[in-house]
Amino acid sequence: MCNMPCQWVVIFFQIWFTRYMEPDKTVVHTFDGKVAPVHGTQKQKLMTKKTILIFSAVVLLGVFTGFLLAPKGSNVVAVGTGTNIANLPKGTVFGSADEKAFKDSTQGTLKEGGIEGEGSYHLVRPGGESQNVYLTSSVLDLGQLVGRKVKVWGQTNDAQRAGWLMDVGRAQIIN
Repeated sequence: MCNMPCQWVVIFFQIWFTRYMEPDKTVVHTFDGKVAPVHGTQKQKLMTKKTILIFSAVVLLGVFTGFLLAPKGSNVVAVGTGTNIANLPKGTVFGSADEKAFKDSTQGTLKEGGIEGEGSYHLVRPGGESQNVYLTSSVLDLGQLVGRKVKVWGQTNDAQRAGWLMDVGRAQIIN
């Protein structure tokens, strides 16, 4: 459960306690052989305890703030290799949850085949063949959705033949 950042915190505290929390083992002698009193050790220990308490409070507040600011659960289904997305119910959104990377969207019926080497699939939309959107995907296996009506989010790419060429990163089953 403890990953790399947690290990660094443990190492930090080990070094901190070894250096600052162990009693001072240096003996200060006067020239006549008597042990001279060491001043300030109690104050240094107190400051160290205060510092550790403050540091611990800051770490705990940071963790608490992280949990508060972290995005809450996403409605995007994580699809790994081997996941059969053809059997997912309509309305299911799957693929990348990064809405900033895939900001273009469209919907239609997914068909197999591109146009003259551009795209592996295309969306048939109302208005005829000129309205087709040709699709590739670096994230999803669109082959499992052929014949279904879908909404896709992606990034528009430059095309030579296709009117609209999109790299799909996210999809929603409409029907």
